[in-house]
Amino acid sequence: MEQGKLKIGIIGCGGIANGKHMPGLAKLDNVEMVAFCDLDLTKAQKAANQYGITNARVYEDYQKLLEQETLDAVHVCTPNSSHAEISIACLEAGLHVMCEKPMAKTAAEARAMVEAAEKSGKKLTIGYQNRFRADSLYLQEVCERGDLGEIYLAKAKAIRRRAVPTWGVFLDEEKQGGGPLIDIGTHALDLTLWMMDNYRPKYAVGTVYHKLNKRENAANAWGPWDPKKFQVEDSAFGFIVMEDGATIILESSWALNTLDEGEAKTFLYGTEGGADMEDGLRINGEEFGRLYTKKPSLDVGGVAFYAGKKESPGDLEMRLWIESILNDTEPLVLPEQALVVTEILEAIYDSARSGRPVYFKNGRKLD
Repeated sequence: MEQGKLKIGIIGCGGIANGKHMPGLAKLDNVEMVAFCDLDLTKAQKAANQYGITNARVYEDYQKLLEQETLDAVHVCTPNSSHAEISIACLEAGLHVMCEKPMAKTAAEARAMVEAAEKSGKKLTIGYQNRFRADSLYLQEVCERGDLGEIYLAKAKAIRRRAVPTWGVFLDEEKQGGGPLIDIGTHALDLTLWMMDNYRPKYAVGTVYHKLNKRENAANAWGPWDPKKFQVEDSAFGFIVMEDGATIILESSWALNTLDEGEAKTFLYGTEGGADMEDGLRINGEEFGRLYTKKPSLDVGGVAFYAGKKESPGDLEMRLWIESILNDTEPLVLPEQALVVTEILEAIYDSARSGRPVYFKNGRKLD
């Protein structure tokens, strides 16, 4: 760290790095992006030209970047299959790490990341930017204050009618580990567990479907997918029972014949009240013998504003992450929380393959 600025390296200069990480970091005065790495060197060079300091370096091999650069933190924006390998190497090199979601392709890899962070003493966080939305932050305060009472039932919703990502490696089973469940279902599940403050699953049951992914010339938001490349599921569903008896229903799809769409939404049902994100944020309950529904106004003021400017969830995520490093505080997304998300996602896939429930002990999936 020089002149009060953190030196950042970007590993993986594709869609999510360009869509969230680098633009968000570029708006901060206390960081500078000094090194960029991608298997496609032209992408790294383009990122360096747009977001890097003068004479920013580019690399094809992240190990060379770690050997040759003096950094404070690294952002890992690569396919899921390499999240753990790269994050662990960065932590062992003494760097703070923000890794994109999901935490890892497998639960074992995610556990290894947590262990590496604990051993290194460096910070590790995962890119769950939906926590940083105004409605999410407001609802989390409602839950933390206890307004909903005991939340004993919840639904995590990530349903697209026809929005299959056809670029990059999203359809590649080997590199991603799955389809909509691990891609967008992970956001909905993370939000739900966070609101409930409940990270102790007891068992999970799952179903996974490959019903629409082999269709030719299918209607799709980003154009028809190639059935030969569509190796992952088109939809997946989970039923999770927690140690305290609470139940979570998880719904995810990229392609489903439904009009009931909604992405990264949570629905909470408590003893004192309920909340949902179906039509904006709605809080419901009973008071003075009557039922009520309220919709907080989230358009102005509050956490969405910083230095007189409105922040996107991604920008807020980047700023608070950097501040956690500078102030030596915990990031909003803890690696132990993200680990439980990955444990549950893997359990749903395992249950779908075996046709049986998958059990947990102390939040860890039993193999």
